[in-house]
Amino acid sequence: MTTSPTFTDEHLPASPRAIALVLHGGAEHGTMPVDGRSLSWRRGRALARHLAGPLNGDGIGVVLLRYRVKGWNAAAGALPSPVPDARWALDALAAEHGLPVAVVGHSMGARTGVAVADHPSVRGVVALAPWLPPSDPVEPLAGKVLRAAHGRRDRITSARATRKYVERASAVADAEFTDMGAVGHYLLRRTSLWNAWATASVREVLA
Repeated sequence: MTTSPTFTDEHLPASPRAIALVLHGGAEHGTMPVDGRSLSWRRGRALARHLAGPLNGDGIGVVLLRYRVKGWNAAAGALPSPVPDARWALDALAAEHGLPVAVVGHSMGARTGVAVADHPSVRGVVALAPWLPPSDPVEPLAGKVLRAAHGRRDRITSARATRKYVERASAVADAEFTDMGAVGHYLLRRTSLWNAWATASVREVLA
């Protein structure tokens, strides 16, 4: 059983100048550990591998985090489960590399990325089909970059909510929304387009 967050994939050039930290998706509730059978983690792994090729050539390392448990698990007076995991990852990367970081998150991973965007090493967040409810604050993004993309056929998370969140975030951050067209949530259609957008967005964040 996984009892701590873990870096499961690290694609690092010889002398990286920056890091892209990939945060996979999850569920609203769930205390089961994330293992190699998790579809959300496997999507994160595929995304990390696709990003690594072009980004490593730019001197940008790509690292995938695996959370302890599957759910967001928000509760009064407690941090959602993946948030301390992501902060652990950012602290670990800062201690080892001391480099600027772009957080790349899918779904719950994007929500987590926004929550930890106030970490001093984070330059911005690249959000793919993000889960961004109206109640989530924009303040962690102050002075940072947000690039968010959503498909109009997403039935798991809301493209409309993402657009509204980006509008709110524009008051404190360099925030932009991209309409990915008639695609759904799981990055399985127009995968090359998602990968190309994410690659370009990481480069923007770390420019």
